[in-house]
Amino acid sequence: MSRGRRDPDLVRSYVRTGGRVRAAHELDLVTLVRAVADGRPDHRPDERRLLALTSRRGALSIAELSAYLDLPASVVKIIVSDLLDSGHLQCPTPAEVKPELALIKEVLHGLRAIAG
Repeated sequence: MSRGRRDPDLVRSYVRTGGRVRAAHELDLVTLVRAVADGRPDHRPDERRLLALTSRRGALSIAELSAYLDLPASVVKIIVSDLLDSGHLQCPTPAEVKPELALIKEVLHGLRAIAG
């Protein structure tokens, strides 16, 4: 008989969120967030990882953060909500989020290739 999965780094979602199942803010998978303050030493490891990621990469969606951090989106929403409340993250308006020029050129090239 095989033994169950034993992963020493496995932390249950309810431990990561302090037992909470809902975020205080209404957040979608496409909601963008970005860091506006550095993490504190008393932040939990997931909060520090999320802040470091948004500091390096700029505005990221909840879905992207979930993929980068390898956490369920529901857990990321709760962590993001906590960091929004503490003032470490903010949700930029669409006018504040400007794509990189290289990305715009790549999209334009792809559209021209499709149009033939």
